[in-house]
Amino acid sequence: MKSMSVSEMSRRHPLLADRTAGVLLHPTSLPAIDGAVGIGDLGPTARQFTEWVAAAGLQRWQVLPIGPVGDGDSPYSALSSFAIEPMLVSIADLAEDGYLPDSAVQCSGEDEKADNRGRAGWRRARKWKRPRLESAFKTFCTRRGTLGIRGRNYVDFEVRQAGWLRAWCRYAAGQAQTMRACAECERDPNYHAFLQFILDRQWGRLRRHASERGVHLIGDIPIFCAPDSADVESRPELFRLDRAGRPTMLTGVPPPSEPDEEMSKVWGATAVEEGQLWGHPHYKWAAHRKEGWAWWQDRVRTTLERFDLARIDHFVGFHNLYEIPRNATDLRAGHWRRTPGAELLASLTGVIGPLPFIAEDLGDRVEPVNRLRDQFGIIGMRSLQLAFFGTPSADAELPHNHPRECVVYPGGHDNDTVVGWYRSIKAQTRRRFIDYAGPSAASDPAGAMIRLAFTSPAGTAIVQMQDLLRLGKGARMNHPGDPKGNWCWRMRRDDTTSKLAKSIKTLAASSERVV
Repeated sequence: MKSMSVSEMSRRHPLLADRTAGVLLHPTSLPAIDGAVGIGDLGPTARQFTEWVAAAGLQRWQVLPIGPVGDGDSPYSALSSFAIEPMLVSIADLAEDGYLPDSAVQCSGEDEKADNRGRAGWRRARKWKRPRLESAFKTFCTRRGTLGIRGRNYVDFEVRQAGWLRAWCRYAAGQAQTMRACAECERDPNYHAFLQFILDRQWGRLRRHASERGVHLIGDIPIFCAPDSADVESRPELFRLDRAGRPTMLTGVPPPSEPDEEMSKVWGATAVEEGQLWGHPHYKWAAHRKEGWAWWQDRVRTTLERFDLARIDHFVGFHNLYEIPRNATDLRAGHWRRTPGAELLASLTGVIGPLPFIAEDLGDRVEPVNRLRDQFGIIGMRSLQLAFFGTPSADAELPHNHPRECVVYPGGHDNDTVVGWYRSIKAQTRRRFIDYAGPSAASDPAGAMIRLAFTSPAGTAIVQMQDLLRLGKGARMNHPGDPKGNWCWRMRRDDTTSKLAKSIKTLAASSERVV
């Protein structure tokens, strides 16, 4: 690979240069329309949402990782860095494409009632979708030879995704072999290839629909891989494992030397006061370097086939990572180790050009990480929920201190909603917020926080859908450090009103965020 100068590497991706605004909403949180039982999917509901996003004057739709969910149905414990979660398949689109009868979209009145309660139901989704996906696969197998262009499209898909597809299909089929409740076709690698083919088609349709309306999709790349993932099983030489395939060092973060009670209101008491043991295996960086960073290049290339931009979770990991011995009983037993992030990012730049990345650098904005981020034209993040604690680090999150080259969020998926945050913070912090945002912040804290984000100098402002809807703590997406009860918030069918879209568009226009 040709070496690049600093000026060449620091070129910023054009989509990071616009002054824009957007919404953060995972597809599983989309409402129930046209047979989207249990969780939202990639079908009509998602396409309708892009239309609402455009009507609200927004040009960005950010989601969480879309890989096959792991423990606790967490998108951040995905079982593959390449495959898409099978439950995101739209049954309505399968029926429209002739793989299922129209009657397959119908669901029971009880399902309809449950699906409009504001909570996702993964168990309900799997129970309802699996027999329909099996029927669609059987139709595909019997008609594949007569489908003409569809047949050729399937072969093209297999060739295009050959680097990961078969490994994922073997893994998924192998997982099914150990589960008695799985249907016979789930033990067939070809079934899983079919599902990924359908997901690829449906995602492509969604992306085109969004693009035609001026909406760009933002994905999310977790820096680590789950220990029980297809990535680790198929490429063990790229991870630090013992002979039995167990991680020798685990990922996580140590507890702070001085726990901050206020900060625990934002991230959760367990995560802040006790540290976190994530449990992923660390990378064997020398092996990645030896193969010319090919695995990472394939991973990023696959992501950018689906998204226009991508958030890099835990960006500090490209500078250094915290290693915890597998058998350690105290998270303080770990140590920080430098990582070859500059080499990796340079290799990606050489393959794809300016990097369309947003760095999740909250709490890690130290000078070496800043230099690495800026060297490659990547922009960072600012969180308004961290801005009113009266400390030097909090001051950097205040809107008047935001650089042009960042994305501002009132809060993210690991935080409480703004309404929940406001009700939990101390009186002194609340007073700072009201003094800064104005008296109306007391009666409408979410509205005030949204206005601060939109009027910030930051190039992009992204707001959680829960905050646009002014929802309380019950709509929180994730509680870091708590493995249960997360990733379950879901919109109701009548949440995306034209009145709400009009009010957002007015604010976007007045803050010059409408292109």
